[in-house]
Amino acid sequence: MDTTLTLAEDLTITRMGYGAMQLAGPRVFGPPKDRDQALAVLREAVALGITHLDTSDFYGPAVVNELIREALSPYPADLRIVTKVGARRGADAAWIPSLEPADLQAQVHDNLEHLGLDVLDVVNLRVGAAESTVDEPIGAQFEALAELRDRGLIRHLGLSGVTGAQLTEAQKIAPVVTVQNLYNLANRQDDALVDRCAAEGIAFAAFFPLGGFSPLQSETLSRVAAELAATPQQVALAWLLQRSPTMALIPGTSSVPHLRENVAALQLVLPEPALASLNAIAGEVAG
Repeated sequence: MDTTLTLAEDLTITRMGYGAMQLAGPRVFGPPKDRDQALAVLREAVALGITHLDTSDFYGPAVVNELIREALSPYPADLRIVTKVGARRGADAAWIPSLEPADLQAQVHDNLEHLGLDVLDVVNLRVGAAESTVDEPIGAQFEALAELRDRGLIRHLGLSGVTGAQLTEAQKIAPVVTVQNLYNLANRQDDALVDRCAAEGIAFAAFFPLGGFSPLQSETLSRVAAELAATPQQVALAWLLQRSPTMALIPGTSSVPHLRENVAALQLVLPEPALASLNAIAGEVAG
């Protein structure tokens, strides 16, 4: 199994990435409980060979990007930082959609400032929330980001929380290198989009690899994990990696041991009986 994806001449990422969201405080807001541990996790991710780092300036806000800068700057030459824009945070930690073209460009500049970069590797336009997509035109928003790409502030563009129609709309404006949507064993509404991304050489970055499981589904996952002497998290990650050749993962954690456990899923090859059991999970109904 390939462990990296080459999405453009200057963009190769590890399929096993690291999602930095959990490094902020509770509700992804404010400083981390243990700053030293947060910095250690980021450094360990790089030490383990991860070159795909997912973040956003609305994590904290600004907290996570500033941690990344403190831990990793000057950045390794092969590290690719993927960030996203499309929301602001309220004083009460609320997530506030912010998709006005001018503010999207302002958010790009916030990411540049707090990461200490002159150009961002990949910027995703976040359209829908984690649990749902919003079926509305995104042309004006994507054009605002494409303008910054043309000005050299962004190298590549992606999408988050989108439909297939929105991907098509965006592609008419500029190339899309990644789609970041909710997808896991129990939530496969995006099956067609996963296959489309594979056919078009687009990374599909799945998040919440253990989200939305019913008790019966969790029981199946736990049984398969026990048979393979692995953790349920590792099995869920391994299934995703085997699901599509352009699948990328961005599991998050604030623990170094948990990070190492996630990365070890790269070595887990699921045999056919295990795959059959796991593939049946989507059709299971909790008893």
